Amino acid sequence: MAERRLWTREELILALNLYLKLPFGKLDSRTPEIIQLGSIIDRNANAVSMRLNNFAAVDPFHQQRGIKGLQNGVKQVQPIWNEFINNKELLLYESEKILAEKEHIPLEKKYADVLTDAKDLKGEDKIRMVKTRVNQEVFREMVIANYEGKCAVTGIDIQPLLLASHIIPWSKNEQERLNPENGICLSAFYDRAFDKGYIGVNEKFEVLVSSHLKKKAKADYYLKHFAPLTGVKINTPSKYLPRKEFLQYHLGEIFEKHAAII
Repeated sequence: MAERRLWTREELILALNLYLKLPFGKLDSRTPEIIQLGSIIDRNANAVSMRLNNFAAVDPFHQQRGIKGLQNGVKQVQPIWNEFINNKELLLYESEKILAEKEHIPLEKKYADVLTDAKDLKGEDKIRMVKTRVNQEVFREMVIANYEGKCAVTGIDIQPLLLASHIIPWSKNEQERLNPENGICLSAFYDRAFDKGYIGVNEKFEVLVSSHLKKKAKADYYLKHFAPLTGVKINTPSKYLPRKEFLQYHLGEIFEKHAAII
């Protein structure tokens, strides 16, 4: 009988990476991304699926919902989960470096699209830029997966048009930069409107439209793109709802205040 091969720390980190990028309903062994990771780390899809469901078992979001996940194996994944919670930026970046190595693709080449302005940097400045951009892109993947690949306002499901809008801006809260509860999946147009305070979301997850925009209530673009939003609830994400304290921050510090007077 062949000796059972224990999961390494690297493999568990890669499993966590994938868990964060997949909707909860796609943790089964038939999911293409799970099959692909199994191929990369030389494990079958069932084994990878089990590890992802172990992470679901230690995820407080699912614990609060009364979903137990797969308990057998929890002791192996709990330390990795704790490490992620305590230092998201470091572990996510490490997971992407490991994945790129396993895929035999240089990390900077894999993320070339978001690193175009880093090519002239050197030393610590370049390392810092690469880490930031990679983590921002992983955050985007996490948030898009959380909203089932659809804009929370329009339902647009064309991924190149979707962005992960930070509720509390990246520069304002280092601890929550990579928290999926601090992100809403929006199409580029509404991402910009949210970022600039022209629209907001209240604690009931209803869309608010800035008074500055309402001054243009008779304009065709207002009637088409903003009037239908008032009071409409955003699409409910599959895992992590926007945290209400973050929404309160946006309403208090960005909504209306950042919106230019028209």
